[in-house]
Amino acid sequence: MLIQARLFKMKKNNAKTIEIFLPDGSPKSIKVASITSRTAEVTYIPRSKLEHAKKRDSLHNVGIYLLVGSSEEHAKKEVYIGEAENCLIRLSQHNATKDFWDYALVITSKTNQFTKTHVKYLEWLACKLGRETKRCTINNSTTPSKPYVSESMEADLIDCFETISTLVSTLGLPIFQSTRNQESAEKENQQIFTISRRGISGNGMYTDEGFVVLANSKFHKETTPSLAPAVIKEREQLLNDDLLQETDKHYELKEDVLFNSPSYAGACVTGRSTNGWTAWKLQTGETLSDVYRKDTTKA
Repeated sequence: MLIQARLFKMKKNNAKTIEIFLPDGSPKSIKVASITSRTAEVTYIPRSKLEHAKKRDSLHNVGIYLLVGSSEEHAKKEVYIGEAENCLIRLSQHNATKDFWDYALVITSKTNQFTKTHVKYLEWLACKLGRETKRCTINNSTTPSKPYVSESMEADLIDCFETISTLVSTLGLPIFQSTRNQESAEKENQQIFTISRRGISGNGMYTDEGFVVLANSKFHKETTPSLAPAVIKEREQLLNDDLLQETDKHYELKEDVLFNSPSYAGACVTGRSTNGWTAWKLQTGETLSDVYRKDTTKA
């Protein structure tokens, strides 16, 4: 998809300075993130702080927003994406009618340059890419249609969305970014690791965020008594989200899934406690530890 390729193609010298302002002085309260050279900004609002957010004039402007929630039953976060002429009024309405969300991310312009057309396009693009990356479950019952914009405006909005994606990810929700980063993609042929137990195996890649178990990997149905409760719960969540398809002999993963660590990923695949650093191996026999824990201090 050309838009996605344009958005997430890594560039050399693409360094950024991100400012995060804490209006209350608390890192757990309202946060405002921006890139110093860009006009878009993202405000993180815990649901419990919605009343305090009403004091911020910027949130009463045109923008798009993401309502974010999670549950113990599901592996993925649930996200609703919308646009509004006054974001705070719309959030207040959702506070009364939608139960699932825990916090909101509101995207506005520091210079109040967003128009209704701008945010309708950004809403469409956010829903489209959010569904394509499959990082979260998109809660929208309908998909917004793509509004007409000129070629030059579209180029500007795609550039703006790259900023939005970076800021949203910085605030803890990498919803618009693929689980396979550019470095991983470039090395994919030689950097796919495999873990196996009694003939059933899974494949994965080590990325900046953790360990990605790849689609079509096979998971053991049986689990050992010593398997950590958190891993058992994770497997149950994957089943609840229909990410694991049951066969006669095993489960099969339907899409790429990111785990926090190689050992956690390995335990989910094998159904037993696992040292992922030594259990995940390349076809050459090198372990994940051999590849990523080399002692670079030795000549």
